[in-house]
Amino acid sequence: MREILGRRRRLLSQRGEGRPELLSAALTFATQWQWPVLPGVTADARGRCGCPDPECTVPGAHPFDPGLLAATTDARMVRWWWTNRPTAPIVLATGGKAPCAVSLPALPAAHALAALDRKGMRLGPVIASPTRWALLVKPYSMEQLGELLYAKDFVPGSLRFHGSGGYIALPPSETGQGAITWERAPLPGSASPWVPDVEAVVNAVVEALTRTGVSAPEL
Repeated sequence: MREILGRRRRLLSQRGEGRPELLSAALTFATQWQWPVLPGVTADARGRCGCPDPECTVPGAHPFDPGLLAATTDARMVRWWWTNRPTAPIVLATGGKAPCAVSLPALPAAHALAALDRKGMRLGPVIASPTRWALLVKPYSMEQLGELLYAKDFVPGSLRFHGSGGYIALPPSETGQGAITWERAPLPGSASPWVPDVEAVVNAVVEALTRTGVSAPEL
């Protein structure tokens, strides 16, 4: 009986432990910016994902239970999720009325952003993980993306597109690959952050990678 009570106390203690900034950020995304979010799978101390896939390629950075369709902007649901799962990563369901994203490996991304800064291009928020950076863009359709890519002679295979039905982890989440941070943080304020068109971002990133001769490996 003592063992059962002791285990219950430990579980309740773990439930109370967490990072209040996660709940605060999730509420900002959902209620102020109207970005649908949900909790992701939490990775363990060794970086292994809590999902059933032993070879998960995005440990702690994807939805599982609940699934992606549960993403919401409802404050009560967000509070309930992060009260019960206080260390869960924040996952954005991309597309619809929420931003989409274009991501690429971290080193080429850093070179591309430096080139775009020299060019004077205006960018929206940029999310950084230890391995990849993601540039947030306006929602786009698959048809729009297909036409954009078809018109190009070359598109680096390492570019990934997070559109409708996709997802991306948001700061200040901790995943199996490390911390998710803002490389370019949104401007402070209550309004939803401005993001550029996907065409402008893809054109600029492909041009920057080509001109600087930076290799973008297939990661």
